[in-house]
Amino acid sequence: MRHLPTRTTRTSHRGVIGALLAGLLCAAGATVPAVADSPAPAPAPAPQAGNGLALTPPMGFNNWNSTHCRAEFNEAMVKGIADIFVEKGLKDAGYQYVNLDDCWAKPQRNADGKLEADPQRFPNGIKSVADYVHSKGLKIGIYTSAGTKTCDSVGLPGALGHEYSDAQQFADWGIDYLKYDNCNNQGVDARQRYTTMRDALAATGRPIVYSICEWGENKPWEWAGEIGNLWRTTGDINDSWGSMLSLMKQNLPLAAAAGPGHWNDPDMLEVGNGGMTDTEYRTHFSMWSVMAAPLLIGSDLRKAGPETFEILSNHEVIAVDQDPLGKQGTVLSSTGGRWVVTKEMQDGSRVVALFNEKGSAQRISTTAEAAGLPKATAYTMRDLWEHTTYNTAGSVSATVPAHGTVLLRIAADRKWATHPPAVELGLKASPLIEAGRTAALTTTVTDLGRTPATKVSAALTGPSGWQVKAASPTGSPALPTGRALTTRWKVSAPAGTATGTYDLKLTAQYRSPAGTRVRSTVPFQAHVVVAPPAGAGYLGDLPQLSAANGWGPVEKDTSNGESKAGDGNPLTIGGAVFAKGLGVHADSAVEFYTGGACGAVTAQVGVDDEKGAKGTVAFEVWADGTKVASTGVLTNAMPAQPLSADVSGAQVVRLVVTDGGDGVDSDHADWADLRITC
Repeated sequence: MRHLPTRTTRTSHRGVIGALLAGLLCAAGATVPAVADSPAPAPAPAPQAGNGLALTPPMGFNNWNSTHCRAEFNEAMVKGIADIFVEKGLKDAGYQYVNLDDCWAKPQRNADGKLEADPQRFPNGIKSVADYVHSKGLKIGIYTSAGTKTCDSVGLPGALGHEYSDAQQFADWGIDYLKYDNCNNQGVDARQRYTTMRDALAATGRPIVYSICEWGENKPWEWAGEIGNLWRTTGDINDSWGSMLSLMKQNLPLAAAAGPGHWNDPDMLEVGNGGMTDTEYRTHFSMWSVMAAPLLIGSDLRKAGPETFEILSNHEVIAVDQDPLGKQGTVLSSTGGRWVVTKEMQDGSRVVALFNEKGSAQRISTTAEAAGLPKATAYTMRDLWEHTTYNTAGSVSATVPAHGTVLLRIAADRKWATHPPAVELGLKASPLIEAGRTAALTTTVTDLGRTPATKVSAALTGPSGWQVKAASPTGSPALPTGRALTTRWKVSAPAGTATGTYDLKLTAQYRSPAGTRVRSTVPFQAHVVVAPPAGAGYLGDLPQLSAANGWGPVEKDTSNGESKAGDGNPLTIGGAVFAKGLGVHADSAVEFYTGGACGAVTAQVGVDDEKGAKGTVAFEVWADGTKVASTGVLTNAMPAQPLSADVSGAQVVRLVVTDGGDGVDSDHADWADLRITC
């Protein structure tokens, strides 16, 4: 699936070209191919999920997220990725598939009806590239569409009506994995199209992992387990926090459909492409692993930095994804953006993901019993990113940085006492600091272990030039189970400090009963803010505390547009054009500091006209964590709706747009004429 202005786009333009082409063919009296191009009837093969392939989620690489159809996608790149898999230890970590996406083929089949490689991109042909990849002990994948053409705007040949000949050609080339897309499908029933290719692949006799990419449109989790090894549950991902979050939320409820040989696929990884922070990429990798999702690297590893390789090669997190039991993680709770997701492992342990959806640090907690473990005196708890093991009396809790995930593996074993006690580092209240003024912050260091923590000390540090002073004791001789060291701090940013986000760091040092020294650190983000000016003004002109958007960035005074900054259009709802406001895409959340000095937020809201008749959204206004105004579901057929909210006394105002309950397709939403009275 793609989402680019130059081609069929599916997060916002799903199926446009296919629908138009189907209409034209029908109008012309054309016959749409609905069955395979050759074979005589034969006994149906066994379900693809039982073919012995993909017993754990496939791991590998796909070029699309980093190259799309640009010229840099070529033979040299594919071979280079194969080399890097071996040289950087990714092969040893479990990555094995080097997959080609769209644009590998010539625009026309040859005189024999066969597909041919683009001679500019692949001068030696696909078989030669496959041989090279195989020589590295790796496997190779290829792409086509279950339609007359693929998804690229050039219109490369698809496999609809050519399933058996194309499948045999792939097998002859040595292909090990097929991604089968959904563009230009002529309205033919999805299950029929994907079943035909399943049968065609089986007829080749070659083991080929079968990836169904129909974007979740026909609920493949209900039927594709008998057809493919994995199926897309969502539209396309893009390299943004909002996109990744939206896909994660769509995929999480589908855990019952996943298992060995048949996996839910929320799309490829964006780790390393640059649109998210390293913290957000660790969350991306953590949650895909907890969901037992395929791990297909989407960044150009030839350009990747060490942090990208560190994330992608974390063996302990990969082991969560690749656990042979094949259970997808399930949601225990998600109140207030504080997600607890647990995954049962083959050895009886449980993996717990404490995931913070919000733009500031939050405390997230559960218990070992709630995660599914038997009642015990204590438990062993392994932090899979810090690679450190602790004991816990049963509490599973952490203060998780904004957009971060703490990933823990917990077991009820008898060796818990050999490990130091876990401690939780906390920060009470969100750190909002006005430059030149002193803010009061309170930190805690809490013993979660069954054993005491001794010689405990806490330290808080900030950016260069900031003043951070303790206003109460920073140490304790001992903390028994459940007890905390609480320290008050006075923090000030120098006058003139620019508004924005700055890093604070809380560090605790302590000893276990055996004398082991432990050092634990949690990063926080302090927001330097300025009080809004007196009077009425446009809220969008104030600095944003945080912003998350489902497609591309939040745009000021224009519509959302596409995925790049500044590519929007004039804000337009029902034909009415507005000069000021914010253009967003569901799911979206934008926060502003109002400092308790404002009274009302008003706006004209609705779906922007740039998506034609598509899009359904709902708007919400929150004041310090309380919803104070909302709309019902709004569609593109509706004119702008007035929205007013009382935010009196609120320190933070949060503007939220949700998808209206039907997914995020084309959900371009406008906060038009957005004003605040202070």
